[in-house]
Amino acid sequence: MDDMIASGESMIDVCKQLKDKGANRVFCFTTFGLFTEGFDKFDQSAKEGVFDKIFTTNLIYRRPELATKPWYVEVNMCKYVAYLIDTLNNDASISTLLNPVKRIHTLMEKHRKELASQLKIEFDD
Repeated sequence: MDDMIASGESMIDVCKQLKDKGANRVFCFTTFGLFTEGFDKFDQSAKEGVFDKIFTTNLIYRRPELATKPWYVEVNMCKYVAYLIDTLNNDASISTLLNPVKRIHTLMEKHRKELASQLKIEFDD
């Protein structure tokens, strides 16, 4: 994880080190994908299996060509920016938005219920 990708050299270097240490799959996450020196070294590194995917937010301009890259995944932050704006416009605290514990517990409970439902179906057969 990093705050931004500019040239990509440090991120690709870290990916290579992780692979050298035995990582099977490497995923990169960054807030701002600038890609200031283009996509060639990322294309090559992805082809070589240095990393699997790069996830960046849509919080800055992204060149349209980036969306065509098989190694790229856009993370849509519009919903969260809207939550922040709405919360601040209503003079409320953003601390609940920044604390993911409740959302994590809700997702885990949903997963448990789905799993229990699947197991019941399997046992009923």
